Amino acid sequence: MSQQRMQGQPMIIMGDDAQRVKDKDAQEHNISAARAVADAVRSTLGPKGMDKMLVDSMGDVTITNDGVTILEEMDIDNPTAEMIVEVAETQEDEAGDGTTTAVAIAGELLKEAEDLLEQDIHPTAIIKGYNQAAEKAREEVDDIAVSVDPEDEALIRSVAETSMTGKSAEIDKELLSSLLYEALKQVSVDAEDGSTVVDVANINIETQTGRSVGESELLKGAAIDKDPVLDSMPTELDDANTLLLNEPIEVEEANADTSVSIDSPDQLQSFLDQEEKQLREKVDKIVETGVDVVFCQKGIDDMAQHYLAKEGVLAVRRVKKSDIGFLKNVLGGSVVQDLDSLTADDLGRGSVRRDEEDDLFYVEGLAEEAHGVTLLLRGSTDHVVDELERGVTDALDVAAQTITDGRVLPGGGAIEVELADRLRSYADSVSGREQLAVESFANALELIPRVLAENAGLDPIDILVDLRAAHETGEQNTGLNVLTGDLEDTYEAGVVEPAHAKEQALSSATEAANLVLKIDDIISAGDLSTDKGDDDGGAAGGMGGMGGGMGGMM
Repeated sequence: MSQQRMQGQPMIIMGDDAQRVKDKDAQEHNISAARAVADAVRSTLGPKGMDKMLVDSMGDVTITNDGVTILEEMDIDNPTAEMIVEVAETQEDEAGDGTTTAVAIAGELLKEAEDLLEQDIHPTAIIKGYNQAAEKAREEVDDIAVSVDPEDEALIRSVAETSMTGKSAEIDKELLSSLLYEALKQVSVDAEDGSTVVDVANINIETQTGRSVGESELLKGAAIDKDPVLDSMPTELDDANTLLLNEPIEVEEANADTSVSIDSPDQLQSFLDQEEKQLREKVDKIVETGVDVVFCQKGIDDMAQHYLAKEGVLAVRRVKKSDIGFLKNVLGGSVVQDLDSLTADDLGRGSVRRDEEDDLFYVEGLAEEAHGVTLLLRGSTDHVVDELERGVTDALDVAAQTITDGRVLPGGGAIEVELADRLRSYADSVSGREQLAVESFANALELIPRVLAENAGLDPIDILVDLRAAHETGEQNTGLNVLTGDLEDTYEAGVVEPAHAKEQALSSATEAANLVLKIDDIISAGDLSTDKGDDDGGAAGGMGGMGGGMGGMM
């Protein structure tokens, strides 16, 4: 309860259940929450990073070391912690990879800020210094970055392989990077300004269990994991008119609940005949338009299935919405919402083939405007293919970003150490207390090589000292080879990262850290958690639960 005395009488301005944390306590509370999130994913960073097993309330298990997946699956119950999770989500949306890096840097920036706050440096000075450092760091990233030719297959594949390293996709990364590069080539177009545009939406990823990762393949067109509604339907069509339908081929139901009294069997038969007539009319409409194949997002009535089979039409029902959208790209045409408005112009053209061994339909477009490829990933179990899909999706995004942006950086912690070295030199030109914030920013960046070394079982202090010495002599591409423990030119070794992802990580981490630092007062109408339920879990994520750990985070 907060009170203010006025003319000798207390004024109550907050309810009895309200909580308020002010000034230094509020800063400590927020920094502890944010750092707890960052610490939760630090051990997953790098090729030697460890995996997390996440079990949700339904008992479903997810095994992954993908930063954004871990944070999204965790039951985080603190508003400040959720702000850090948004860093990972933004990084994933904008760059496709680097989520763990962005979150880890944000947490380290707050740790450095905590030390500055203890020296009575005002948060405003820290925020200003961090912004100056981040802007300078992005300028230096552009200076260090190496331009990439979109036709340089070896370098683009190196970017993809670097992204996959440390994930389940690493075992067959050479095969997978080759498939990714070929897929990207098929969906890349030259823009009017001479740049290359990659339409990743035209690459579909399908998974299949029971076979090894090495049997993954790239298919021209789409792969639909569905069965024909009747075995008697044709399953091989070379030049088929294809209907994509978002309407059930079923008897239309009345909008209002009604009851009908039937006095004789003839009346019942009349109702059944009417239903059959409706279905027949729907099928006739499809057949008259020249349709050979129907991919329906909704259901298909048993009687309609029979009529379609008699007409020699292949029908597939309950096709996923995402697959229908992708088939539109592959086949051309449009998705029909109402059969009454169906015309021949709505149909796509393509070949459809059934693979009985894989239980898949392979669909390849024939129309000039048709485009799209499918990456079919295979693995032994559901857990394997799920993690494989996450790794390949990240690699696909960063490779596409590299082709579009055209810049790469040396990996293995090389870029972070080089940026830290340049920021320390830059700090000498910064006046006031902001200089200390710039130096702290440089210290925070060196977290990345330290964690890479820790996760590989190496001495982080020795590695960092050797890296600093190498970069001070001008070896800006020198980074850590976590497999051997040696320092090497990581660019020449093929350990490369997209420059855009690094710039985005620096921006997201800085903005999140500054947002947390700017808060000096937390006022809550109730428990300081985001869970408004009545269970006891919400209290753990509140103010008191954040002292030494995440509290209600998990």
